[in-house]
Amino acid sequence: MHVAIAGNIGAGKTTLTSLLAKQFKWEAQYEDVLENPYLEDFYNEMARWSFNLQIFFLNSRFRQLMDIRESGKDVVQDRTIYEDAYIFAPNLHAMGLMTHRDFKNYQSLFELMENVTQPPDLLIYLRSSIPNLVSQIQKRGREYENSISIDYLTRLNERYEAWIQSYVAGNLLIIDVDDYEFVDSKEDLGEIINKIDAKLNGLF
Repeated sequence: MHVAIAGNIGAGKTTLTSLLAKQFKWEAQYEDVLENPYLEDFYNEMARWSFNLQIFFLNSRFRQLMDIRESGKDVVQDRTIYEDAYIFAPNLHAMGLMTHRDFKNYQSLFELMENVTQPPDLLIYLRSSIPNLVSQIQKRGREYENSISIDYLTRLNERYEAWIQSYVAGNLLIIDVDDYEFVDSKEDLGEIINKIDAKLNGLF
């Protein structure tokens, strides 16, 4: 079983990944944020480091998918390879922060990877308003995220919504995280777990 959690910066992916891993006894696969040597440089100088950053994430995510397939374990994954390819890289290209040459190179690499990987059994999309994202980003206090603008988050949200509307690769569950306090409320977490159970067991 491969469950993946998608969503904008600050939507609660890592937190929900941990909670679901504990609940279902799944192995958690996290995003390589702390291990990414380009992240801080990227937020300080986006145009210079965008391609390096995205290639690192693409490589890391592809390795995760290979490991998931080979392990045969039940896994919940924090962020997907699709988000890099359909949200972040195209957004940087559209903003003029990634050159057309680099973007075409990136797309070519992703297409090769996509041909040899399988989509998750269930994709969970955490939909969030911009005020909620800003609140969560401020709450976790990562210094390098201080320069993230509301415009940048808004652009990402728009791309997420467009991608999710066209997602047909597999089973999909959308959770409006503004409506849930799944960290502090056992009832809210229980409701989300019930929704996931229903999707995985084909009740709806």
